Amino acid sequence: MWSVVSSGDLPDGERFEWFADMISREVMPTRLTSERPAEFTADAALLDLGELQVSEVAYAPLRSQRTPALIRRGDPEQYQLGLVTKGAMTLVQHGNSCEAEVGDLVFWDTSRPSDARYVSDGDPGQLVILQLPRDVLPLPAKRLDSLLARRMPGGSGVGAVLVAFLRSLVAHGGECAPDELRRIGSTAVDLAAACLAQHTDAEEQLPAEVRARALIRRIHAFIEYNLGDPELSPVAVAAHHNMSVRALHQLFRGEGETVQARVRRRRLERCRADLLRPELLTYPVQAIAARWGFSGPAVFSRSFREAYGVSPTELRARAFTGEDSRLR
Repeated sequence: MWSVVSSGDLPDGERFEWFADMISREVMPTRLTSERPAEFTADAALLDLGELQVSEVAYAPLRSQRTPALIRRGDPEQYQLGLVTKGAMTLVQHGNSCEAEVGDLVFWDTSRPSDARYVSDGDPGQLVILQLPRDVLPLPAKRLDSLLARRMPGGSGVGAVLVAFLRSLVAHGGECAPDELRRIGSTAVDLAAACLAQHTDAEEQLPAEVRARALIRRIHAFIEYNLGDPELSPVAVAAHHNMSVRALHQLFRGEGETVQARVRRRRLERCRADLLRPELLTYPVQAIAARWGFSGPAVFSRSFREAYGVSPTELRARAFTGEDSRLR
């Protein structure tokens, strides 16, 4: 469950001091400064993933300086990977500097001095921070040092998968049980390692099982994005990921379902969800099927009945005539 803290209930003059104390306690000791501390507002939410923690922070413009004295005073000994979700930030560390905007990833080391500025235009800026103990990333420190204060676009490849994962975690992580969150933490490490390795050209140095898990998640994300394409098939998936169909099937042996079975299941789940949406009640059943990549009504109806025990039309009728409210 997310632990949510907010400055909203505090008097104006106490909000900035509260936020500075919370960041130093939950993220890392740092010197925060604001041009307008009396008007400052911020919110934060923290999610425990076992060894890891995810923090979502919304803030008015501010500056964060991590000095040698502050490092000596307290160091969580972490690498931290930030996703900018609103506003923008600049970061200077280890002789590098970068400017990052919405959708970008930024990497830093709590054991080194740094200087960051967080800016926003109008609405508060927002950052999702994945806090990783230094020893969980299976990459050499020298490789990771080259990524400090470097902007990593999150619009393609493993970066896009990691960004989608973090956004989904923010949206739904609070619904997960503690043991599920620990497993999610392992996934977060794998994706972060794969993303960082890709940007250092060090993917081959990752353990084989980490590379395989990261590749599986890339394939899952590709399938999700292309469910509406009727040409989506194991051949298309394999070609996009520069591998043979045989290698793709071998990769999926531990998944509990084949590539084609996953595509069919996810298409059926999307169709079922649409059939139960009141705003789509007048939308033809076959149009919904085509929207999610089914090539014809006969194939769709047969697959749907096999999966759910009723036809698409029957499911919709039961849901909206009140026959079975559990379907909604």
